[in-house]
Amino acid sequence: MAQSLELLLIQFLMPDNDARRQAEEQIKRLAKDPQVVPALVQHLRTAKTPNVRQLAAVLLRKKITGHWSKLSPQLKHLVKQSLIESITMEHSPLVRRASANVVSVVAKYAVPAGEWPDLLPFLFQCSQSTQEEHREVALILFSSLTETIGSTFRPHFTDLQTLLLKCLQDETSNRVRVAALKAVGSFLECIGDGDEVVKFREFIPSILNVSRQCLAVGEEDVAVIAFEIFDELIESPAPLLGDSVKSIVQFSLEVCSNQNLEPSTRHQAIQIISWLAKYKSNSLKKHKLVNPILQVMCPLLAQSTSGDEDDDLAPDRAAAEVIDTIAVNLPKHVLPPVFEFASVSSQNSNPKYREASVTALGVISEGCTHLMKDKLEPVLHIVLVALRDQEQMVRGAASFALGQFAEHLQPEITTHYRSVLPCILNALEDASDEVKEKSYYALAAFCEDMGEEILPFLDPLMNKLLASLQSSSRNLQETCMSAIGSVAAAAEQAFMPYAERVLELMKTFMVLTSDEDLRSRARATELVGIVAMSVGRTRMEPILSPYIEAAISGFGLEFSELREYTHGFFSNVAEILDDGFIKYLPHVVPLAFASCNLDDGSAVDIEDSDDDNMGGIGEVSSDDEAHDEPRVRNISIRTGVLDEKAAATQALGLFALHTKGSYSPYLEESLRIMVKHSGYFHEDVRLQAVIAMKHILTAAQAIFQSHNEGSNELREILDTVMNIYIKTMTGDDDKEVVANACTSTADIVKEWGYMAVEKYVPQIVDATLVLLRKEAPCQQIESDSEIDDDEAEHDEVLMDAVSDLLPAFAKAMGSHYAPIFSKLFEPLMKFAKASHPPLDRTMVVACLAEVAQNMGTPIGSYVDRIMPLVLKELISSEATNRRNAAFCVGELCKNGGEPTLKYPLCAIKSALPISRHLKSIHYSIN
Repeated sequence: MAQSLELLLIQFLMPDNDARRQAEEQIKRLAKDPQVVPALVQHLRTAKTPNVRQLAAVLLRKKITGHWSKLSPQLKHLVKQSLIESITMEHSPLVRRASANVVSVVAKYAVPAGEWPDLLPFLFQCSQSTQEEHREVALILFSSLTETIGSTFRPHFTDLQTLLLKCLQDETSNRVRVAALKAVGSFLECIGDGDEVVKFREFIPSILNVSRQCLAVGEEDVAVIAFEIFDELIESPAPLLGDSVKSIVQFSLEVCSNQNLEPSTRHQAIQIISWLAKYKSNSLKKHKLVNPILQVMCPLLAQSTSGDEDDDLAPDRAAAEVIDTIAVNLPKHVLPPVFEFASVSSQNSNPKYREASVTALGVISEGCTHLMKDKLEPVLHIVLVALRDQEQMVRGAASFALGQFAEHLQPEITTHYRSVLPCILNALEDASDEVKEKSYYALAAFCEDMGEEILPFLDPLMNKLLASLQSSSRNLQETCMSAIGSVAAAAEQAFMPYAERVLELMKTFMVLTSDEDLRSRARATELVGIVAMSVGRTRMEPILSPYIEAAISGFGLEFSELREYTHGFFSNVAEILDDGFIKYLPHVVPLAFASCNLDDGSAVDIEDSDDDNMGGIGEVSSDDEAHDEPRVRNISIRTGVLDEKAAATQALGLFALHTKGSYSPYLEESLRIMVKHSGYFHEDVRLQAVIAMKHILTAAQAIFQSHNEGSNELREILDTVMNIYIKTMTGDDDKEVVANACTSTADIVKEWGYMAVEKYVPQIVDATLVLLRKEAPCQQIESDSEIDDDEAEHDEVLMDAVSDLLPAFAKAMGSHYAPIFSKLFEPLMKFAKASHPPLDRTMVVACLAEVAQNMGTPIGSYVDRIMPLVLKELISSEATNRRNAAFCVGELCKNGGEPTLKYPLCAIKSALPISRHLKSIHYSIN
């Protein structure tokens, strides 16, 4: 076989395609025989040309997995000895690396079986050789072996770490330093989050040094390995970075600022800053790195890729992501430098900087919501001026920023409608379709919460929107429909004069079937549902049938976004029709079930072999190769399917809520889906499942309340729901999901009463304590952080929902709530500290007021702790704070008994300038 195989290997490397093909077929046939292994080993060691030796090694790596167990001990020994010789004596780097890859595969089977005890001692010896080639190949082997026998290295980690650090600092060989850098990355992936990983902190200066050297000589592909290593360190829950975070940030900023480097290299540097902002934000704050980062990131917003480069690598897009992430996590530290950048750049003669100025303000509006509301006038001035800029790019960015403001700065932004809406109306006439599209987005976001204040603008708005809807491109029509939907939602019944024309136009969109038109059809379907909500059941019910039929027919078009929007449409229709929706249940519920049960469409990228210059050799294989496990590089999920599942899950909950007892045939399957989706990997689906579960419970109550035999089934459903809510409160890592579990639990306690939920009370109280102490998974901050707990940012929506649980139990239990409240009082009062934001104190006072109202006289034990806090809130500049404080004082005076006499009415009068609140307190005291 050996002689014929040698000729075939030479023939396979010929440029003649026919000769190649014939050789490949012959090699495939020979590869089924275990004797191919010694033949390939012979050619690996004796073939005259390096490319034949390399090809022999590549084939050996592919075939040895299937044949290893069939080889005799003598042949196994020959293979191992030949591989070691190839690694140490071979002159060609490519052949050495190919042989090292074979060693990695053989080691996967030989080392665990005790058949290669001298491999690791050989590698340690090789790594300390005086020959550069030996040290390099030993490190390469250490890297590849982590994928196959990584666990066997654990007893040797200390020695390995010492070796790797020494090789990273090898002053005689750049190749050894580079191989060591790659080996560090491999070992970090291998050891995960164990204690050993902490020791890699001391590697960071050397890693940075090697990467800088690689960049200096143009080896960017090697330098970026440092970013992959930092990625591992950042995402680890172990405290790995310490003071090194400063060096990592400095290096990353140097790289992303260097316009001479490849876009992909700069992008990876920006991504490291983004991960730090996401996972180690408090470390950035501790080391005062936020401002230096923003000093680099804000100007990067003025840089974009050239037309022939990948937009995903554009520095402006990546920088915007970093700024957004820091704003969400550290808003207090972001607004001042960004506002300063925007103020200066808005006057810049370079339009890219003027564009960057308003982009920056739009990007931070989600994270810096409360701070920007206090500075809204000067911020808005910059954006409205930019909306009239002579450059299209600046006007487009200003429209985007306005849309972000409208989305995140409610309700304060709406009070500026007199200055904002005319500017948006002018922008709708812009010559640029891009500016128009962004202006429709701004209009949609702005109008949604305007309410009756939109009425003076309703006619000019709708005239422009309807004209545009009939004359614009598909893209503009889609954003135009979104804007009409927002106008309809704000105008409500006042939208009636425009409803008929809009609905008639939507008929033409809802029958489109071409692939390029399906997104427009989806938007039209959504818009019909919104118009239906605005004009109500009486107007819509008689004309709904054709729209329902068109919506159902869309499910045959295999377009996930259309199905998603159609589930939303059905949800709206169910809400306006209530029991009138019952007749549609047999048609729409199975569609929602189908969407909920869809495959996620996982896409797995498999890392190709690193067979250099061996294109096509992957075809030479046999069935045995199924045992040779490829490395999974990346797993992605089709986000469209996630959105569809979330919409369908929400729809099932609303169908149950609005049809109640008539939902009986679908109850069991709906509950099964909710239970499954409550543990789904993506938070959007979990959120909708948690919300829908409460609606399913409401329907179950209506179904079973009329028959006694149903009480056991109802109890089982309640048990399922409550157990999931409690598990979610203490186990889910998403704040919004946890918040909704808390809110739903509080609602159930209030609606069902104490007796129904008595068995769950200890668990709910424990979960509430965990959340009040900020110990739940969704409240965790990075382990590197040394930020005081009082300073840590937290989600106000989450804590508002948690605080709803206390008055819910007070209402259900009355004075019997006192022993439980005694456990919760101190953790709650921590949120009233001066170091916490004002909204926290508002939350505490509102919570205490309701507890005082419902618990009754036991609140007297807490008057001396509560009253000083409440009296301070009575003189707050915020009307909401004063109302809550007045209500709380009233309830304390009514139920607190003797302790309240320490606080005479005159003291309360001096603190309370609002007569109607004083009156209620006066009556309570009397």
